[in-house]
Amino acid sequence: MEIKEERASDEAQQFLPSSQIDSLGEPQLTSIQRIANEPKLEFSLACKDLVAATRDRKLNTFIQVSVVHPAEHVLTRYSSTEIVEGTRDPLFLTGVTFPPEYPIYEETKIKLTVYDVKDKSQDTVHTTVLPDHKEPRTDVGRSFLGFTTFTVGDLVKSKEQQLTLTLRTSDGGKTVGTIEVNLVNMGELEDGEPGHVTTDSQDQKLLCFLPLKSCKRGFLSAASAHNTENLERMADRKAKEECALVRECTASEGISGKDNLPSLNAVLKNPICKLYRFPTSDNKWMRIREQMAETILSFHVPKELINLHIKEDMRRNQELKDLGELAPHWDNMRKSVIAHCDQMLSMYQDTLAELGKHTGSSFKSSCSKGEKTLEFIPINLHLQRMHVHSPLLKDALYDVITVGAPAAHFQGFKNGGLRKLLSKFETERRNTGYQCIYYSPENTAKAKEVLSNINHLQPLISSHADLLLNSASQHSPDSLKNSLKMLSEKTELFVHAFKDQLVRSALLALYTARPGCVLKKPAVPRNSAEEGDDLKHQDHPSQVKRQDSIPHHSEYDEEEWDRVWANVGKSLNCVIAMVDKLLEKDNSGNTKEGETDPSTADCKHAGSDWYEQLYPLVITLKDCMGEVVTRAKQSMAFVLLQELACGLPQCLMLTLRRDIVFSQALAGLVCGFIIKLHTGLHDQGFLQQLHTVGLLVQYEGLLSTYSEEAGMLEDMAVGISDLQKVMFKVIEAKSEDFLPIITGRREHYVIEVQLPAKMFELLPQEIKEGKLLRMYPVLFNVGINEQQTLADRFGDTTLQENINQENLQLLKEYYNLFTEKMPPDCLPHFQEQNDLKGLLESLHQSIQAKKRKNVEIMWLAATICRKLNGVRFTCCKSAKDRTSMSVTLEQCSILRDEHQLHKDFFIRALDCMRRMPHRECTEECQMQKVCIQHDTADGFPKVLQTSRRDIWKK
Repeated sequence: MEIKEERASDEAQQFLPSSQIDSLGEPQLTSIQRIANEPKLEFSLACKDLVAATRDRKLNTFIQVSVVHPAEHVLTRYSSTEIVEGTRDPLFLTGVTFPPEYPIYEETKIKLTVYDVKDKSQDTVHTTVLPDHKEPRTDVGRSFLGFTTFTVGDLVKSKEQQLTLTLRTSDGGKTVGTIEVNLVNMGELEDGEPGHVTTDSQDQKLLCFLPLKSCKRGFLSAASAHNTENLERMADRKAKEECALVRECTASEGISGKDNLPSLNAVLKNPICKLYRFPTSDNKWMRIREQMAETILSFHVPKELINLHIKEDMRRNQELKDLGELAPHWDNMRKSVIAHCDQMLSMYQDTLAELGKHTGSSFKSSCSKGEKTLEFIPINLHLQRMHVHSPLLKDALYDVITVGAPAAHFQGFKNGGLRKLLSKFETERRNTGYQCIYYSPENTAKAKEVLSNINHLQPLISSHADLLLNSASQHSPDSLKNSLKMLSEKTELFVHAFKDQLVRSALLALYTARPGCVLKKPAVPRNSAEEGDDLKHQDHPSQVKRQDSIPHHSEYDEEEWDRVWANVGKSLNCVIAMVDKLLEKDNSGNTKEGETDPSTADCKHAGSDWYEQLYPLVITLKDCMGEVVTRAKQSMAFVLLQELACGLPQCLMLTLRRDIVFSQALAGLVCGFIIKLHTGLHDQGFLQQLHTVGLLVQYEGLLSTYSEEAGMLEDMAVGISDLQKVMFKVIEAKSEDFLPIITGRREHYVIEVQLPAKMFELLPQEIKEGKLLRMYPVLFNVGINEQQTLADRFGDTTLQENINQENLQLLKEYYNLFTEKMPPDCLPHFQEQNDLKGLLESLHQSIQAKKRKNVEIMWLAATICRKLNGVRFTCCKSAKDRTSMSVTLEQCSILRDEHQLHKDFFIRALDCMRRMPHRECTEECQMQKVCIQHDTADGFPKVLQTSRRDIWKK
């Protein structure tokens, strides 16, 4: 946000009052009284009657804004406007805004310096470090016109909230024009007619300005590109107060800032704001505030995920060790697998430890994408939001999450990405059957699911069984019924979890891997129908017989597992029968006694009797369940042993790569979901859609299909597809810690999003009761850079075409599900179903056309996503150049199509939004580069290039 001048403090002192210079030790500073969580100061700028060096010269001017901090007496360059060409009366569309945490006071001096840009190829609104009192060298491409200063107090206390200041040369002797400084309050217009666009004598559009009242609508604004690291350092040094990202909201779509701020600021930080004013087609004003914010989820989510991976891998290693005695071949295989797994486990632990030491920025810059310790962290993950305030239209918010494509950059792309590597690995694994037993990916996934169900259901069943006994001891019929109901439900789930041929076949395979075995074929095979009959007709514990462990040196009976598995259901039937018997006896006893209440002693006696009769049955149920668990765990662990043994070490390396890519993708998804949930809390249609259908998550990819980026695209496609196994759950926060909680395993994750009590009460009952919310991620990729030109001419674009076609089918499935479950008038964007059908058909045709660099695919997919209340992502290699161009073009297109941006100002609005440097550039880069790097512009579709005036080749 700021670039400090390399100069002595005495230069800054010339702008300070003498009273402040005399008391440098303890300056008396007056805070600006503003609405809480609003920007401290915002103003717009315009110049009049500028004097050029030569009479015939048409000026191309911009204003550089510098700040003198009273406490430090240092001149700091803060920001600059866009360049306005060909006029001596420029009105600048880019305003100046100071965020809530910025240390600005009434005594703060602001210096405005006007420059005339002679050669834009050498100076495109960058801020070359030069002393402000010296004119730049001619080779810099700009010349100094004049400067002026004012105090913040003068502006905020002025009667009309406007200052007209005289521009003077560096020696102060010559007047070269005037500057108008207008205080801005983003929000509703004052009473009276809105501002109108006027025309000067040269028919050049100029915009007149009217002050605005305070804004009462809450929003998060989108990104402009300042250096967030600079702002973070400034904020930490100057102020400790929290960065406010949401204002007080009285509209039906929002929620009050007091309720919303704590939970949202828990995940967002370091907002960067930019203010613009653009004319509409009916010659009136609209205000736009962009805001970009980092998120601590960039590091929080990966750390939580790695911690889950460590726990899961430790359990797997222990399960492999618990397999028992194996034949030498299988035992050596197990030792090798455990050794490799231990190495990978150690790597995960080291990575988690390194991430725990990380301090500084809350996002990973692109220059760090190849660092091993940060490979789980997404690149440049930011929230980018645009808030539009129009005089006649409703305020609107537009969100885009920008992030680098999820990919394993440290591991490289020499052999391709995950999409190719996984296919190749599966083919090779099928050809290693002589070394181990081949199980399909579906079977290995089923084995992991069975193990997960065991770990989840066994403690629940045990807990409900204890509650049942406790209810029996208290002689509480109602409590006994409820406990039995819960016990029955969980036990039935437990029994059905093993109703799969995989468990039976894996037990047989495990037996053959023991040191010596003899197979015995059963005389009469049993089927599942007979097993179900056994569950119904068995009603006494004496008929349930315990089975021995899988034999090592004896005949193996394939029916043994069927009997062990069925005993759990039989034991449950015995418990149910006993409870029914006790309740029936209790009811008959109460009928005989009439209105007479039993004594306390009788109740204790009856409770003791109930407990004694149920206790042996419950113990039998637990024992039978424990026996099933032991056998099932061993058999499923044996399946996982085959999966690992058939592909060492490639299997573990692919798992690592997939974990890395998924971690980056998940961090962005969690951020997007939380933002979308906060903005839609008062939208009942959206909330109904959320729990009835699920949330659409649309990724816009800008990667080429050439060289390494093809591998990145393969990684990204798999990572985004894996997000389908993620579900969200909204819970009420019990403390001030609002960070999301992640649970689950690699095949299934649940993200628990915490909301304060007041916000939680706004949710539908289904969500408050813990209903899991599904995600529907889709990816559409269009390569747009010069590498894609090579791929189109000499390479292969099949990868991109296949990805787009596959995800089009997923998008159609979501649309069909939506139209099936939601009423047509439920959503404000869904009032015209034919419109969405037409958009889907157009998207289908665009994908089938296989046109080179068909950016219409991106626009159509983004429009469909917004109309379906989805979350938008834009990704390229590093989320800088291509992402910046795409997002700014989308924002200006929205202003034109939805908010009547004047057609003559489309390019100029695009210039304003693209003129600032990258969000992550160093200070040196900020002085030399604009939003798009010059050398990357070649080969881009014209519509995505920076305006024709800003495309200059090196």
